[in-house]
Amino acid sequence: MAKTAFVTGSTGFVGLNLIEHLHEQGWRIIALHRASSDVAPLARFANLERVFGDVTDQRTLRGIIPREVDCVFHVAGNTSMWNRIHVEQIKVNVRGTRNIVRAALDARVKRFVHTSSIVAYGIHGGTITEDTPTRASVEGINYVRSKALAEREVRKGISAGLPAVIINPSNIIGPYDTSSWARLFRLVRQGRLPAMPPGGGSFCHAHEVARAHVAAAERGRIGANYLLGGAQASYLGLVQEIARLIGVRRRSVVVHPRFLRTYATIEEWAAPLFGREPDITRDAVALLAQNLYCSSQCAQDELGYRPQTLEKMICDCRDWLYEAGLLAR
Repeated sequence: MAKTAFVTGSTGFVGLNLIEHLHEQGWRIIALHRASSDVAPLARFANLERVFGDVTDQRTLRGIIPREVDCVFHVAGNTSMWNRIHVEQIKVNVRGTRNIVRAALDARVKRFVHTSSIVAYGIHGGTITEDTPTRASVEGINYVRSKALAEREVRKGISAGLPAVIINPSNIIGPYDTSSWARLFRLVRQGRLPAMPPGGGSFCHAHEVARAHVAAAERGRIGANYLLGGAQASYLGLVQEIARLIGVRRRSVVVHPRFLRTYATIEEWAAPLFGREPDITRDAVALLAQNLYCSSQCAQDELGYRPQTLEKMICDCRDWLYEAGLLAR
């Protein structure tokens, strides 16, 4: 009999990649989404049931997870770096995780896979592993702090008997991205990204992140974290590679963070006047000025995780953006 997956964040970047892989593997899928979500991308998946709910509203989650479902994949999250979204981000990432953990405990689910992030370990020099102590709960960047606090809610669930596994991707690039790293493609195309902060990080392919989630459901160790990285690059190097692979000549340079913070402050003030989000924010500058590298050895050994090249990630994301009409050729 086909296994059943309950997926939060089903219409988002990681959620859609996960659902695509679950569909290929023959899982029955129950996709949770909010009333305001664009559900059109879900229409092409057979054997998928859509259910309405909001992880921030516990009332909408009562009885919505089938009893003893094979796995709850908690993918829903807010990745914004804009200070106007901070309150909503804590509400989604922390309270939302607390609510879905409680609902999963009530349903006695067989497995719970939580989508976290490398930033849940905090800002460290060097390359982090699963044994690196976390210090993210006291970081000044709201997104970083919220991911650490969300993991704390999962740990509370594990103490109460939740069979949970935590996936910590690094920077994810791939299809279905409309608002994360895909924004760089459009900014590079438009010539609106002349400078980058001095940091760098590990990068992982969205398809491989999805595969790792399913592997975690099937054979991940309960209570374990799995870091997903692979390709490593500076953020300036990423921008230069994007420019090369979309066929444009752009000159971009590394600029000291304090100059970018000044620009970001202006962007955060001015962007709403034009009905758009800022191209860059102060929190984004603070995070991208750091080096965030990780080892994927544990995920490779235990989950069969397969790191991909940066070129493949960029090409797959680029091709999807072309196909979706979100990037001019």
